[in-house]
Amino acid sequence: MRGAYVMNLGQVDYLEAWELQRSLAAAVSQGAIPDTILFLEHPPTVTLGRRTEEGELHIPENTPVAVVETDRGGKSTFHGPGQLVCYPILDLKRHGKDVRAYCQNLEEAMIRTAAAFDIEATRIESLIGIWLERPPRKLGSIGVHIARWITTHGYALNVDLDPAPFTDWITACGLEDAMFTTLAREIGRPLTVDEVRPAAKAAFAEVFDLALEDLPGDEIGLWAQPRHAQLAGTT
Repeated sequence: MRGAYVMNLGQVDYLEAWELQRSLAAAVSQGAIPDTILFLEHPPTVTLGRRTEEGELHIPENTPVAVVETDRGGKSTFHGPGQLVCYPILDLKRHGKDVRAYCQNLEEAMIRTAAAFDIEATRIESLIGIWLERPPRKLGSIGVHIARWITTHGYALNVDLDPAPFTDWITACGLEDAMFTTLAREIGRPLTVDEVRPAAKAAFAEVFDLALEDLPGDEIGLWAQPRHAQLAGTT
C-alpha cells in the first residue's frame, strides 16, 4: 500500500481547479509529491470533452452557467453544487499503466461509494460511468486525461442536485434520452456532499490500494495561486 495525499476542498471554480490539477500533475511527475486526490464541488459549469459534437449544447439564453472546453476525454457534461467531483492526480506507472483498468477502477470507486448508502450501482456494457438499472439512469460520470502516465480530471458523482441540466441544457455524454439520477433521489432524503466524502475517500483508498493522508491547508497553499479564495475553507 502506497501513501498518497487527499485534498478536501469546497466549491472551486472549474478553471481554478484545472490549474491546480496541472500544478499537482507536474509535482507528481517530478516525484516531488506522491499521488494526490482532490475532492471538491464546482459552481454550475458545462464542460466539453474532446469528443463533444456540434449540437450537444442547447443552453437557454442568459443561463448562469460557465461553458469550458477541456482536454479530458468524452463529450459534454454538467457540474454543479451537490455533485462530488474527484480529481485523482496519479502516476499510472505505479498502478499498472493500463488506461482501461484505471477507468474501471474509477467506476468501481463510485460503485462502492454508492453501496455505502445501500444503492446498488453498476456498469452498463459500452457505456462509461455508473448506472442504476430498470430503468437505466446515470448516477456518475467519468472523463480523464493522461499525459506521460500522469492522470488529471476524473469522476463526478451526483449526490443531491437537480439533474435537469443534463437533459435540458446539453445532450449529456452524447446520450439522447438518457435519464440521470442522484444518491439523494434514490434513498429518498436530502444528502450533502460532506456526508458522502468519507465513503468516497474510503472507497478510493480501497480500490487503488492507497493510504490517504489529508494534506493540511498550509500545504495546499503551496500549490494554489493566491486568487483561489475557495481553498481557504479547506478541512
